[in-house]
Amino acid sequence: MSAIVCSHVDKAYGATSVIRDLNLAIEEHEFVVFLGPSGCGKSTLLRMLAGLEDISGGEVSIGGKVVNDLDPGDRGIAMVFQNYALYPHMTIFDNVAFGLKRQKVPAAEIKKRVEAVAKTLGLEPYLGRKPTELSGGQQQRVAIARAMIKTPKVFLFDEPLSNLDAKLRNHMRVEIARLHQSLKTTTVYVTHDQLEAMTLADRIVLLKDGVIEQIGSPAEIYRRPGNQFVAGFIGTPNMNFIDAMVARKGDGWTLTGAGTLLSLEGSDFYLQHGDRVVLGIRPPDLKTAEAGAANLLQGTADLIEFHGNDALVTFGSGGKEISALVPARECPEQSAPVRYSFEEQSIHLFDAESGRSLRKQ
Repeated sequence: MSAIVCSHVDKAYGATSVIRDLNLAIEEHEFVVFLGPSGCGKSTLLRMLAGLEDISGGEVSIGGKVVNDLDPGDRGIAMVFQNYALYPHMTIFDNVAFGLKRQKVPAAEIKKRVEAVAKTLGLEPYLGRKPTELSGGQQQRVAIARAMIKTPKVFLFDEPLSNLDAKLRNHMRVEIARLHQSLKTTTVYVTHDQLEAMTLADRIVLLKDGVIEQIGSPAEIYRRPGNQFVAGFIGTPNMNFIDAMVARKGDGWTLTGAGTLLSLEGSDFYLQHGDRVVLGIRPPDLKTAEAGAANLLQGTADLIEFHGNDALVTFGSGGKEISALVPARECPEQSAPVRYSFEEQSIHLFDAESGRSLRKQ
């Protein structure tokens, strides 16, 4: 059993509250990512699971056992940190085997387990080398091997790829995903990088100021953000937000904002005449408008960012800066007039005051 349950968990440093009444259940063998901006409490929460931070209130259980007062070594967890923390004077073999040697595991068993882990992570050619002879990605694999060899019930990763360059991060992200698929160990992973979260997670726990804003699969959070913060944090390029006023018109609705009048059928949203709302639309959902298209956002191309197959076009509309991600072949010239339209099913509407989604569930 390796399920994790947090019940009414609090963490405070004096009068400063960092985690507030947090409730979370992580299923056995699940890969859960704690995601959020700096200072949201994600690393603090991970360290509380590991036993490296005291819990100010509530309970944490692992495998059905309350672990609040257990030492880290008694919790059945292994943790991989942002910094590799390898012993520079030891070989890779000895670094990986260090924990087993301290537990006085027989030498033959240590050799067998180190070789098995090294094979899984592609470290066999490097067991006789020192850490300084390895690349950053290889050193991070050694850190993972050192955790993995303990055969833990739970893996905890604290931003393990932050110190790697972009190419190595991509490579290691794939390796961690494959490792999880082969081991089926319950895994909790902390990152501020939404790409890591979207590609690795079974579920994302999105945090802000010590509070869970939304929990769901990457697809659920991307397609149905529960509030404006979630919508703005998830997705690259960032979602466009346009302040608008709602008015009833016949059987439908109009939105007035960004210097334009938009028409909606509106059945997917809770709307009232006179509401102040925020219209959210992702840049890829803005399409180059054909003749006679409705729901136009138009202006002058201020900035063009070439992304290869695509181009990000930023333009002003009614005093609002808006971005559209279009195929590179449709990329306009700098300062050229642009016209983009969207389908109603691709938009999001949020209450202007509370930020909550107005979409009907």
